[in-house]
Amino acid sequence: MSHDYPNIASELLVSLGGSDNLEQAAHCVTRLRLALKDPSLVNSATLNQIDLVKGSFFTGGLFQVVIGPGEVEKVYAELRRQTGLAAATIADVKQKSADKINAMQRLVRVFSDVFMPILPALVVAGLLMGVNNLIGAKGMFIEGKTLLDAYPGLDGIWSLINLMANTAFVFLPALVGWSAAKRFGGSEILGIVLGLMLVHPDLLNAWNYGKAVAGLDGQSLPYFDIFGWFKIEKVGYQGQILPILLAAYVMSVIEKWLRARVPNAVQLLVVPITTIVVTGVLALAVIGPVTRHLGILITEGVVTLFDLAPMVGGAIFGMLYAPLVITGMHHMFLAVDLQLISTQGGTFIWPMIVMSNLAQGSAALAVFYMTRNARDKSMASTSAISAYFGITEPAMFGVNLRYKFPFYSALIGSALGCIFLSLNKVQASAIGVGGLPGFISVIPQFIPMFVIGMIIAMVVPFVLTCGLSMKIVRPGYRVA
Repeated sequence: MSHDYPNIASELLVSLGGSDNLEQAAHCVTRLRLALKDPSLVNSATLNQIDLVKGSFFTGGLFQVVIGPGEVEKVYAELRRQTGLAAATIADVKQKSADKINAMQRLVRVFSDVFMPILPALVVAGLLMGVNNLIGAKGMFIEGKTLLDAYPGLDGIWSLINLMANTAFVFLPALVGWSAAKRFGGSEILGIVLGLMLVHPDLLNAWNYGKAVAGLDGQSLPYFDIFGWFKIEKVGYQGQILPILLAAYVMSVIEKWLRARVPNAVQLLVVPITTIVVTGVLALAVIGPVTRHLGILITEGVVTLFDLAPMVGGAIFGMLYAPLVITGMHHMFLAVDLQLISTQGGTFIWPMIVMSNLAQGSAALAVFYMTRNARDKSMASTSAISAYFGITEPAMFGVNLRYKFPFYSALIGSALGCIFLSLNKVQASAIGVGGLPGFISVIPQFIPMFVIGMIIAMVVPFVLTCGLSMKIVRPGYRVA
């Protein structure tokens, strides 16, 4: 179905208060991100009736218009053509609105800016790791055997996929170092070098570090002995987030300080080596050990909550995750997921995120089933499919929040699904697609329980929404 993108962009500009009210514009997978001079000039009533617009809201200093995957790029291109605005990244637009947000929103924005660029690599790695887990899972397809046992010829494929799957996680600090350095204004290549330094083969990985601390197999903790009076543990930070995140920030501060003071003629010689040496020592001697223990405390705290009160933890997470998506604060959970995978060998957070996404999709699907409005039916069907594959904004803003009770139904379904997963301690070995294909990344022994959780999260919102749908099917009914 083709759309009149010039007309849509024109109507958007009128509803946004005119082109003069638009300072900067960018887009993500589903939304236009707009920095406005005066948000009060926006006419939300007319804006939300424009073709392709599935909802709009103001958060984090930005006005955001939900369009949907694929279409948002075309609307953005036409918007730029009509206004003459230069192309901008999300970081550019966020920087423009930085003075309009509080400290907590700034912290969330940092997590979002750092992790969103590397998310595709993590999802791909998670899916490949899931495939590998299925191939090596005993009893999953053949009773008492793995596919490798039954078909030895798969060993080469299994090893190759394992290599591909582990790469992003083994060198995760390098990915984070690149993205964080870019976010904090430092040199991206130095961020990569710093990240690789923290996973250097000469440094103990988490497994060998634990054995050395416990004194197993005659191992002891090795050190860098600096002039006999200062020792630095030879410990790496494979798969960990906090050490490289803070180290990249310190590196960027040092580098920018040096660039402002070192003459241009010798900058290339002085700035990189000084930055890496100073930050490297700080990362291995101070930042790494401190943040490692902080990360352990955070993950142990989260694990303890779900161990002591799994129903409470599951219910709270299931009810709050979708509202956090609205504010953008959900990006913080990616760091917790990665920390859990690094320290616990799996994460129970990511499977519960899938429950929330599926619940929103089913609520939208129920609206599609019950509504008589052609535009709402079209929007609900496409939004439901999108949510079933991990992108929930069109379903939430375009359908569920407009009618309210589908959104509440989705929260109830999500909470029940999360409670079930929490009670059964379902874990994923990696981050994957947050929707129907999500079972691929779940540890094989938990897949049956995960599938049951999926059914709960999908059926409950559908039934509740259909049961409360009289508002939708009334002729002439319009959402206030």
